[in-house]
Amino acid sequence: MCWKIGVLHMHEFSFSWNTAILPRPADADRCRRGLERWAALARETTDAGLASFIAAAPTHPAVGPLLEAVFGNSPFLSSCLLREPAVVAETLEAGPDEAFARLLAATSDALRAETDTTRLMKALRVAKRRVALLVALADIGGAWPLDRVTGALSRFADTATGLAVAHLLRQEAATGELVLPHPETPDLRSGYLVLGMGKLGASELNYSSDIDLIVLYDSERLTYTGRRSLRECMVRVTRNLVRILSERTADGYVFRTDLRLRPDPGSTPVAIAIDAALVYYESFGQNWERAAMIKARCIAGDMEAGTAFLRDLRPYVWRRSLDFNAIQDIHSIKRQIHAHKGGGTIAVGGHNIKLGRGGIREIEFFAQTQQLIWGGREPAMRSSRTCDALRALAGGGHVGTEVAEEMIAAYHYLRRLEHRLQMVDDQQTQLLPAEPARLAEVAAFMGCADTAAFSAELMGYLETVERHYAALFEEAPALTTGGNLVFTGAEDDPATLDTLHGMGFTNAESVSAAIRGWHHGRYRAVRTARARELLTELMPTLLVALADTANPDLAFMKFDEFLKRLPGGVQIFSLLHSNPALLDTVAEILGDAPRLAEGLTRRPSLVDNMLSQGFLAPLPDAETLMVELDARLAEARDYEDVLDACRRWANDRRFQVGVQILRSVVHPYAAAQALSVIADAVLSRLYPRVEMEFARQHGYIPGSGMAIIALGKMGSREMTASSDLDLILVYDAPSEAEASTGPRPLPATAFFTRIAQRFINAITALTNAGRLYDVDMRLRPSGSKGPLATSVQSFERYHLEDAWTWEHMALTRARVVYGPPNFAGRLETAMRDTLVRPRDPDKLLRDVADMRERMFREKRPTSPWEMKHARGGLVDIEFIAQYLQLRHAADHPEVLATGTAKALERLRAAGLLADQAAAVLLSAHEFWSALQGVLRQGLEGTFDERTAPPGLKGKLVKATGAADFDDLKHRMETHATAAHAVFRDLIEDPARRLG
Repeated sequence: MCWKIGVLHMHEFSFSWNTAILPRPADADRCRRGLERWAALARETTDAGLASFIAAAPTHPAVGPLLEAVFGNSPFLSSCLLREPAVVAETLEAGPDEAFARLLAATSDALRAETDTTRLMKALRVAKRRVALLVALADIGGAWPLDRVTGALSRFADTATGLAVAHLLRQEAATGELVLPHPETPDLRSGYLVLGMGKLGASELNYSSDIDLIVLYDSERLTYTGRRSLRECMVRVTRNLVRILSERTADGYVFRTDLRLRPDPGSTPVAIAIDAALVYYESFGQNWERAAMIKARCIAGDMEAGTAFLRDLRPYVWRRSLDFNAIQDIHSIKRQIHAHKGGGTIAVGGHNIKLGRGGIREIEFFAQTQQLIWGGREPAMRSSRTCDALRALAGGGHVGTEVAEEMIAAYHYLRRLEHRLQMVDDQQTQLLPAEPARLAEVAAFMGCADTAAFSAELMGYLETVERHYAALFEEAPALTTGGNLVFTGAEDDPATLDTLHGMGFTNAESVSAAIRGWHHGRYRAVRTARARELLTELMPTLLVALADTANPDLAFMKFDEFLKRLPGGVQIFSLLHSNPALLDTVAEILGDAPRLAEGLTRRPSLVDNMLSQGFLAPLPDAETLMVELDARLAEARDYEDVLDACRRWANDRRFQVGVQILRSVVHPYAAAQALSVIADAVLSRLYPRVEMEFARQHGYIPGSGMAIIALGKMGSREMTASSDLDLILVYDAPSEAEASTGPRPLPATAFFTRIAQRFINAITALTNAGRLYDVDMRLRPSGSKGPLATSVQSFERYHLEDAWTWEHMALTRARVVYGPPNFAGRLETAMRDTLVRPRDPDKLLRDVADMRERMFREKRPTSPWEMKHARGGLVDIEFIAQYLQLRHAADHPEVLATGTAKALERLRAAGLLADQAAAVLLSAHEFWSALQGVLRQGLEGTFDERTAPPGLKGKLVKATGAADFDDLKHRMETHATAAHAVFRDLIEDPARRLG
């Protein structure tokens, strides 16, 4: 391609510019330097005619002002002028229409049969530079209206893409990958096609626009002869197409290329089979994708296949009938933008004229949403071009004529401003500069006298668009929260990211991408159009609820996991949409209580439970709970069902208590009692079924029985969300029993050891329904070295003769939670007899003090928030209660109680603990229990106040009755100091005096 410039004379030009509208130079120095470099070209060029033109141009009344307008306003166009002076001459000589036609034809002729990719890329980039200059001159000089400017840019994009596609198909055929039906015209009936989307599809391309493409292929038309797969071949061709068009070289680029408007771009290849695309649109296509398809046009490749595809897609895009929900969802495209209905102000500096208030997108959405509603029944509404669509809507009576004309005028102005912004440095931008000096340069480029005049003109258009756009919201609530919440399209909406950041989401980009993925139907819950419509309506409320939690990003991530596990979305989205309080609770769980969140994401059906009437009421008594569990277990088909049913029931009830703790509707002691009752119930119903399953192979030992003794937090009924089960399993078997009945008999000791192991496994195994509890058996006689199940005789003898003081301390919190009544009574008596036995008070004191000191050394807390082991914490208080019980139970058996608080109260009532000391210990125990209960529900790991979420801190403050977090820390210090002082007075100091 080269420009043939003869000896030109200025009077020979058949075309001249409208110098009256040419902008003044914004930068006089830059203009002067540009003209100096232009003059130097006359001395450097070897073409006499072109040299003559260059020399004369600055003083010509038509050309000189044009050069000044370019050199004084656009560094990019200045560079193009200096590299391509012949384009100016050719354009003036032939006129921009003829010059553009020649340029396009020359490009096509030169590259139609090009086989070298490097040469093709260079030639296309040179052609793009020339087109950019020619179009800019025609635009700035007022020779072309907007539709001619955008149409020329779009035609060149079509041509460049078509030449690249033909080149690549020819290459694939040459290497034996494809057999083309028409090798001389590679794209003809090739089965490979490129759709232009967005502004390219509508022939409305802006000056420095990306081009949005969807690449499809027809596997029935394509004849693949390569070694891999047709799909891999098509993907490779498409990646090479993108490289040819968008890779930056020394000559620049042709077009930045965006493939993200294809179906579900996060999970689909860059080239998609036509059949797969049709299935996607018919099954999962969203209304914004229907809106995008209004502008779709086949621009390259197999035009026949492309036309057929778009024809097949018409029923999807243009629906003849729409129900209320579908219309609401169409309206949601525009309702997600924060529309101001007056009273707001727009700052011109820094404003985005495409995405901001009153911008180009609002005009496009205004038209497209109405087109989707009316276009199914009225084909005249289906124009892909924005202004034509507005005129058609006005002609059909769907938009007022004056409204349409005002929107069209604003569209023309904003698109012209968009082009000026992009002409400066060839940047894809719609953002007005915030700096006053740069804003003044834009005003000059727009032909305004000063910034004030420009601002007034622009504001007039923006406010007009804003007013008409906002009027579409009168009948429907906004889907925003005081800022955009737009999740349509393939890219992030900048204003939406700002909104999300402002709400408290630190990773707004990930949130936006995940929500777009939901709308693409990636999860089962959002596969139906109705589910996605409901999700759209729910989105603002959902995001506000998640943002109000302690950790919005974590809450969102957990909600994503929750959504992923849902089998369907319509019912639960409807529930959440109609119950804002329920949504707040779900969000609070997901953001503030990791343990509860795990349960909710594993079993989303728990949301239904939360709506039940008694969900926040105290749990029923143990007997009622056992009846309820029996009903669940009656439906079990086999042993595995039994294990799962026990887990689901227990975890559901623990979840209920956890929510009550989180919502501060239950006292810490009541919550601990409830969690303990749940454990009692499930163990008492699980063991008989384990025994039955075991008996299928090994039978029973007649006259025997097994009992379960709970110690620790379960024994004292002080369980938290993270408590494991401290258990001792004791059996009673006749002395004459030698072996069990059953197909595979076992000796008595082996029988009970094996059944104990089976029972522990039944509790701890991880199944599809999760885990029931962790179990700790180290408190059994002889600890971890002893058998899992202990005979009653060994149990009694051990505690009578061999047990350590610390084991008797543990026994103060022991109780039988399951076993034959007579056997259970015998064990309770044996444990009580052990506890009421007279003791050497000095030895007891030394043992307790020594054990506490050793425990403190081994588990020294690193933070006051480790309230169990910290001095003055729970262990100190528990040791005091256990020590005093063991010391005085011989004379005062009434002081025995498995619960710490109850034991302290009984010790005070017996006069064995001073009133003041008892008050200190009881107050501290309640305080630490409340704190621990919330932390165990709300946190995995150790609490760190420096990084802890504000929401969790607030819950700790509320649970303990503190005024604020500083007051909470002050109370912690006060309770710890006071409780430790009692421990020193009763145990530490007296033991030290004993020596």
